[in-house]
Amino acid sequence: MTPSINLTNGFVNGHTNGTHGHSVHKAPFVEGFGTRAIHVGSEANRETGAVIPPISLSTTYKQDGVGNHKGFEYSRSGNPNRDALEKALASVEAGGAHALAFASGSATTATMIQSLGPGAHIISVNDVYGGTFRYMARVAADTQGVETTFLNLEDLTEGSEGHQSFLRALRSNTKLIWVESPTNPTLRLIDISRLASILDTHPASTPTSRPLLLVDNTFASPFYTSPLLLGADIVLHSLTKYVNGHSDVVMGALILPPKHSVVLGHLRFLQNAIGAVPSPYDCWLAQRGLKTLHLRMKAHGENALKVARALEQSPFVEEVIYPGYVPLKRAGNEKVVERAKRRYEIAKLNLSPHARRWIDSNLSVASTNLPTDIDFEYTHPPFPYSGMISFRLRSPSPSTTSSEFASLSSKLLSSLHLFTLAESLGGVESLCEVPALMTHASIPPEEREKLGITEGLVRLSVGVEEGDDLVDDLRRGLDVTFEHI
Repeated sequence: MTPSINLTNGFVNGHTNGTHGHSVHKAPFVEGFGTRAIHVGSEANRETGAVIPPISLSTTYKQDGVGNHKGFEYSRSGNPNRDALEKALASVEAGGAHALAFASGSATTATMIQSLGPGAHIISVNDVYGGTFRYMARVAADTQGVETTFLNLEDLTEGSEGHQSFLRALRSNTKLIWVESPTNPTLRLIDISRLASILDTHPASTPTSRPLLLVDNTFASPFYTSPLLLGADIVLHSLTKYVNGHSDVVMGALILPPKHSVVLGHLRFLQNAIGAVPSPYDCWLAQRGLKTLHLRMKAHGENALKVARALEQSPFVEEVIYPGYVPLKRAGNEKVVERAKRRYEIAKLNLSPHARRWIDSNLSVASTNLPTDIDFEYTHPPFPYSGMISFRLRSPSPSTTSSEFASLSSKLLSSLHLFTLAESLGGVESLCEVPALMTHASIPPEEREKLGITEGLVRLSVGVEEGDDLVDDLRRGLDVTFEHI
C-alpha cells in the first residue's frame, strides 16, 4: 500500500503556527518560486529588446554632469548584472527584500563578521563548514578579537541540555548567532523558528541588543527552506553551490528582510569599501543558473531519496544521513533510527511553503523507493530535502583504525565512475568526498572526532543524472571496496 503524506500538520498556510511562541515573519511575494526565479531581475533590455540581459563589462559609466549619472558610477560600487542578480536573489529567498552579492562564500562570511566590529561574541553551531570555522577561530579571533562559542544546537526543546547550553552561552556582547541547517557534513537540522523564539523572549533581548540570527541556507537552497519566514534575520548562501548549480562560478550572497535597513546599509558600505565583489560575467552566469533552481532541486531531492534507500540496504553501510528519510528499525540500529527521526521532524518544520506544496501535491514523489516486501505502517514517509547525503562505512572489524577507515573511504571514492571525487557541491553532476580528509581537514582532529566527522564518513552531492545509474555506481563501488574484506 502506498502511504499517504501530508506534511502540513502543525502549519497554517504553509508556515509554522506559532507552537514555539514565535511570530512568523510573513512577507508577500508574487507568483510561484520558479516564475520569480525566471522573471525577476531579468526584464527585457529597454534599448534592444533583448530577452536575456546583456553582460555589462564596463568598469566606469558616463555622467551627464558632475554627480548626474544613471545609477552607476564605478563597477565595484554597482553593476547592472550584479543589481539584476541581487534583485532576483531577494525575490526567491522568501521573506527577503534586499540581497548583496560577494566574490565568494568566504568573502561573504568575512564581510558579515567584520560588520560586527571588534570584541564581539558569536555563537555558532559546532558542526560548521571548515572554512567558516577557520575564519572564526583563526582570522576573526586574531584580527578583531572576536570570540566564538561552538555549540550543538540540534535539540533546543524547553529545558534540554542544548537549550540550557545556549542560554548560558549568551553574553551582553553576543552579536551574532550563526547557524547552518542542514549542517556540513553531518546534516544536523536546527529548528530555526524555535531558535528565533528563544532570542525574542530572552530577558536580556531588546530591539537594540538582540543578537542577529544568521542562517547559512546553502545546503537546503531557497527552494527547500525559507529561514526569513521562520524568524531568521539574515540568510547566507554560497552561490557557488546550488544557486548557480553548474560548478563554474565562485560567489556568495547575503539576503535580508525589509526590517533590517540599518544592517543592510552597513553591509552595503562594507561590500563597496572592502571590494570583494563578483564580476559581471559571474553574476550573469549565477542568474542564469538561478532560473532552473526549482527544477534542479526537485531532481536533486528525488535522486537523493533513491540513493539514500539503496545505501541503507547495503551491508557495507553503517548509517545513512538524509533529513527526509528515516530507515526501517532493525536490531542494532535503534540509535540511528532515533537520530533520523529527530532530523526528519525538524526538516518538516523547516520546509519552505513552495517545497511543501510540491511535496504535498506529488504523493508519488514522497513514496520513492519504499520497500514493497515488508508489511508495515510507514509512519515517516520519505520526502525530498535537497541533494546532500552523508553515510558511514561499516567497520570490517571491531578494531578498525582511523587510517584503515581512511583507506577504505579512499578506495571507495576512487572506484566510482559517476560520482566525481572532488570538493564542493550543488552542481548538476554528482560529487563525493571524505570531509575529515578534505573540506574539514582544517578542524582539529579531536574536534572532528567529537562531531562525528570521522575518516569513515562519506559525503555525497547527488546530481541530476539518472537516479538508477547513480545507485548502480555506488553499489559497484561498495562491492569492489569490500570485495576481499
